[in-house]
Amino acid sequence: MIPVAKKNPTGGFGKKYQAAITLFRRQLPAGHLRLAFEQEADAWFRRCALAIWKKGRELNQDHVDCYNGICSGDNHSARILYLELCAAVSAAPDFAPPGFFSQLVAADRGTGRQRAERFCQLAEMLLLLIASIEEPVRAQPVALARDYVSRLRRMIESGADSGKESGPAADLDLDLPPNWPEAGPARPEDAAPAPSGAVAQPADGQQQSQPEEPQPSLEELMAQLDELCGLEKVKKDVRGLVNLVKIRKLREEQGLPVPAMSLHLVFMGNPGTGKTTVARLLAGIYRAIGVLPKGQLVEVDRSGLVAGYVGQTAIQTQKVIQSAMGGILFIDEAYALASAPGTNDFGQEAIDTILKAMEDHRKELVVIVAGYTNLMMKFINSNPGLESRFNKYIYFDDYEGKDLYAIFLSTCKKNGYEADEALQKQLPAFFDSLYETRDENFGNARDVRNLFEKLVSIQANRVALMEAPSREDLMKITLEDFQQAEKDETGEEPEEASE
Repeated sequence: MIPVAKKNPTGGFGKKYQAAITLFRRQLPAGHLRLAFEQEADAWFRRCALAIWKKGRELNQDHVDCYNGICSGDNHSARILYLELCAAVSAAPDFAPPGFFSQLVAADRGTGRQRAERFCQLAEMLLLLIASIEEPVRAQPVALARDYVSRLRRMIESGADSGKESGPAADLDLDLPPNWPEAGPARPEDAAPAPSGAVAQPADGQQQSQPEEPQPSLEELMAQLDELCGLEKVKKDVRGLVNLVKIRKLREEQGLPVPAMSLHLVFMGNPGTGKTTVARLLAGIYRAIGVLPKGQLVEVDRSGLVAGYVGQTAIQTQKVIQSAMGGILFIDEAYALASAPGTNDFGQEAIDTILKAMEDHRKELVVIVAGYTNLMMKFINSNPGLESRFNKYIYFDDYEGKDLYAIFLSTCKKNGYEADEALQKQLPAFFDSLYETRDENFGNARDVRNLFEKLVSIQANRVALMEAPSREDLMKITLEDFQQAEKDETGEEPEEASE
């Protein structure tokens, strides 16, 4: 049984996280190690939090606050909402060590330094705090957090010859709760239940090696692509691109000539049409077929690349590029980097830095630029370097009414809601009208998500008045909820649905 603190140990998590990250960063020498750590640490701890919470109970506001507290220095990420966190946890990525960790191990080798082990101590402390957000603390998330740290330590053992400290991170005074579970390998009573059919390992006192969590296969990733609502032209283009790359790999293996090919892409379409989702799947697909070594997706826009002072933009852009190395760099609203004629803007500095990286790291980096169709065409045509490196275009059409309706039903199912029969009869015509009357502000799937969140809020107000709501009451979104949403939007009473 895991001891439970009387007081929530994650209280003030954001301050504890920032203090720990700052302390560790100061122990690193100025240079590439510190830059890599600053760039990747927050994103890595967020990914770990998603995976850990996937093994726990239902999420609540404490999880949201903890996730939003994983932020240090000037890395001010957009705050996530409850429903967004639920969706992110349900699609939590498999464990992968942070990119900078191998650099720490290499830097320690032969020098007697223990910076990689100190990061393991930092990770152990913070991941246990993240795993303890639930009250009472559950064994499975805690065991998973410890397993992640064990994997990092195995990397040290296989790649470094320096000694290492053991035990809790004494340097990091984060005011742990009383009776905190001991640091180090998970105890038997804390271990997650073994999967059905698993063979028990002998208790010989030695830490058992845990197999790496498998990455999604090509077939699984293509199935996820096929499951996306609409986007038939996009799916066809991606399948054709994947087939082309697979055949190139086979020709290389047979010693046949392979003509030069650029994997960099331009995604063109309105917001909410699935560009980021497809880019994330494509990163995994490229990893599965051996084109990219890691297959991560790093998403950024102008604000993440351009700094306000001369010379700083190239440094900031290079940090982002390094974090994307081995995967895909996805630049949303890339046209914002293009300078207006006659202006002195740092966007061109970012473009030049990216173009050089695309040339120098052809086998390690794929760049996808995305944005509105007309603006992206102007952006590509504004620079000969862009024209020569981006010669493949994928168009994302607006979702039609039937697609919007399917997205709504899918969103309901994913979040444990369902539309009642009367609402299901009303919605197809509503989404058809939404598509047919769309303008330049049409948000596609974003509009669907906004409607869903509005309906969830209205439904919560209605159900809260019930004395003892049933499970069905908690799940059901009604036509009356939808009509109330229309009234709130227009200020007018909605028309009665026709029979």
